[in-house]
Amino acid sequence: MKVAGKVLSLLFITVFVLIFSIMPIVWVLFGGYDHWAPALFGVLAGFITIIGLSIFNVRSPKVFYGVPASIVLIGLAASIPGVYVHSKPVVQAGEVDLFEYMPFDGNRTASLDGPASFRITEDVPVIDGATALYPVYAAFVQAVYPEKEYFPYEGEVMSNRTGQAYESLISGEVDLIFALGPSEAQRERAEAAGRKLVLTPIGREAFVFFVNRDNPVDSLTQAQLRGIYAGELTNWREAGGKRAKIRAYQRPADSGSQTALEDFMGDVPIMDAPTERTADLMSGIIEDVSDYRNFGGAIGYTFRYYSEEMVGNHDIKLLAVDGVKPGVDTVRSGAYPLTRELYAITAGTGNPNVAPFIDWILTEEGQALVEKTGYVGIGE
Repeated sequence: MKVAGKVLSLLFITVFVLIFSIMPIVWVLFGGYDHWAPALFGVLAGFITIIGLSIFNVRSPKVFYGVPASIVLIGLAASIPGVYVHSKPVVQAGEVDLFEYMPFDGNRTASLDGPASFRITEDVPVIDGATALYPVYAAFVQAVYPEKEYFPYEGEVMSNRTGQAYESLISGEVDLIFALGPSEAQRERAEAAGRKLVLTPIGREAFVFFVNRDNPVDSLTQAQLRGIYAGELTNWREAGGKRAKIRAYQRPADSGSQTALEDFMGDVPIMDAPTERTADLMSGIIEDVSDYRNFGGAIGYTFRYYSEEMVGNHDIKLLAVDGVKPGVDTVRSGAYPLTRELYAITAGTGNPNVAPFIDWILTEEGQALVEKTGYVGIGE
């Protein structure tokens, strides 16, 4: 009976401790600190072990202190890799302040030297688009739309990133988006919805790969890049660098840069993307594509203007491809091999101003804003 009583007491105390541990567990898992979870559970397990040893009157100091301490240390040790990973800076869109480019109010919005020859006074097209293209279509809006506040995350001129922009266009919530070409999945969703995507090129840009600035590798061939993202080239030493594992990051499906990678890879299968456990209030713990973390062996990809002008991260460097550095001049001349077109995209709209607006973008004035923003015009 004494043993049974002790067991019941232990179970009761264990349940009590776990219940009062729910809040810190939620904080760890749903607050984005899941890398600390092993340490937290180690501390809880150590505490419960002490209670159990007390109930059973274990007197040996080695057991009473040694066993719980070992459990806690194991938990802390298990957290070290995750803490190390999360200590590395992240390159992501959240670092960009789109309000700096907001029409009529941004201090970095490109403008014409005089008034535009085309103006929209009513029935303004509702626009969405990729983060990287917001500066250029904000400049278009500033040139031809009525002057008022156009907030970048809601309203008539917004930027909800490529994937959401395509969804809004296909559902008919917006009249026009500015983005790179659609992924195959986005084309299929448009077709299933009875929508025909019409893509009008408005400019050109460099699709770029970047690494930690201390990485001695400055240039890779297209074959080497495909080898990296196919999972065949796994160490920087094989590419002329130091002996270090290549950490090849990817972007979420249907993002503009991920679609660009898929097009670049062609028929070469892309290896599984590195993922991390993240929390979502609707679906609980899920696996998401990892954000680029600036390890010495990391490599990622984006677009030149977004990286150099919008993010301006000086801890990374853009790689030359086949010996050619990405830049306005090399995109203009065609020397840089990974050039992408930027599009104004429609899917059927009743707004009468969409077609003339796109026509104006293709004029000398519209293309001047493309160039002033920092991209390359289609007529160059």
